[in-house]
Amino acid sequence: MEPKRQGKLVYGLLAAAWLLVAGWQIEEHLRVVAAARSDLRNRSHEIASTLSAVTRALRFRGAIFQERLEPVLNELVNTRSNILVNSSGLLAVGLLNPEGDPVVTAGDTNLLSRDILAEREHWADDHVTFVLPIAGVSVNPEGGANSPGSTVVLPSFRDLTNSVGRGRDLGRREPFPQETNKVEVPPTNAAGEMEPPPPPPDDVHRPSEGNRPRGGGHRPPWMRWMTEAEFKNLAAKRELHGLVLAMSTESCRAADDSDWWLRGIIAFFAGISALGAGLAWRNTGRTADLQIRLVRASELNSHLKELNLAAAGLAHETRNPLNLIRGQAQLISRLPDATPEVRVKAKIIVDETDKVTDQLTEFINYSRPREVRRTKVALTAACQEIIRTLGYDIEEKHLRVEAVGDPLSIEADEQLLRQVLFNLLINAVQAVGQNGSIKIEVQRTGAAEASLTIRDDGPGVPPENRQEIFKPYFTTHQKGTGLGLAVVQQIVHAHGWDITYLSNEPTGAVFRITHLKVAA
Repeated sequence: MEPKRQGKLVYGLLAAAWLLVAGWQIEEHLRVVAAARSDLRNRSHEIASTLSAVTRALRFRGAIFQERLEPVLNELVNTRSNILVNSSGLLAVGLLNPEGDPVVTAGDTNLLSRDILAEREHWADDHVTFVLPIAGVSVNPEGGANSPGSTVVLPSFRDLTNSVGRGRDLGRREPFPQETNKVEVPPTNAAGEMEPPPPPPDDVHRPSEGNRPRGGGHRPPWMRWMTEAEFKNLAAKRELHGLVLAMSTESCRAADDSDWWLRGIIAFFAGISALGAGLAWRNTGRTADLQIRLVRASELNSHLKELNLAAAGLAHETRNPLNLIRGQAQLISRLPDATPEVRVKAKIIVDETDKVTDQLTEFINYSRPREVRRTKVALTAACQEIIRTLGYDIEEKHLRVEAVGDPLSIEADEQLLRQVLFNLLINAVQAVGQNGSIKIEVQRTGAAEASLTIRDDGPGVPPENRQEIFKPYFTTHQKGTGLGLAVVQQIVHAHGWDITYLSNEPTGAVFRITHLKVAA
């Protein structure tokens, strides 16, 4: 498989793995949200069970007074430390009649609207509403409105008797008036049942004996003073049929937010891992490619070394015939019968032979491996000696050459250092004009380092050629070989030094060698 296609396949697999992890985290997040909602539903059922037990405890022969039930509902809503509501937050509660209208409510009744009660479960942003049955006290659908087990919520005893006396519709949906004076609830007997209340006052309308049912009927025994129709009308509107709870969704939202952050962090680190794996794969591919290139470069380097040795041997062997040609040309020019024209041509042969020999010598020096044998060399004295060596050329152009600075000794290969100084100084002598000046400076730059600077006032190097001057066979002189500065750089780097070219404003050139190690 091609590397590009293989890389695309790996990146595609990593992206698919990250998408799989992200999808898995989304699914787990939805599961956590569903679990939080299920926990809220379970709490609502626990509250419904509690209310069912309370209503059964307060019920007396199928009826319960509203004034005894309301404090229980208010306490359930207002108590925040209750074990059932401490983490869910019960906001409102209401007991429903068979038509779905609230009979008794507590808390924020705005949350118990008719539209919401039409649904068994309604989720809003900050609350949820559950409509539940009341076990053991709600109506039996098959047995009718007044079947056994049903419970009717009655107003206070005085409101009830007064309403009957004034012919008030006991089943209307307006809330019953609250009595300012408490009415004593009939006491309970030893069996735990409530004693029948005292007979109603004389001014209360009593049903006639002919209309009063006999033999018990569906009314509680202690409410025989009401007609059957009045009790049925009351039971139709105030009989318990269901329960509505409005609960805060703060716990669900908190679980949603915390789990969302957790899943997001997992997906983020999964993405980072996929990205890191992709980068590692790419780096592995690049490393393999670089290893292949290094092997090829090593093979090429070995080939170049062999070629370099062959070229150096060829150059060395070529100098012998050239020296023979040069010698023969000199002999011909010295013959007694040689004409002036022959002598001129012989001199041309000698000059061109010397030029080729110099180029071959420079090439051999450049191609030769540099083995540095460090000794203690007096740098200033070495500079003075090179100046004396080039004395003829300096005097011919009337140049001013001076070596100044600290009398330092450095660690260097003396022969190679002399070759560096000679090449740099001969370049400066060739560059400057008549009556020019050359200055060699030796300066200590640190406790164990020094620098060497050779500056002249010649034309300098054009800016476009300053990056090329150290390359082999690049020269700006007509008679140059192009290997002088390349050899200098090779020797400098072999010693661990650095060499740079600087512009000598307004004219001239500056070559500076740094990091020379001062001898102890």
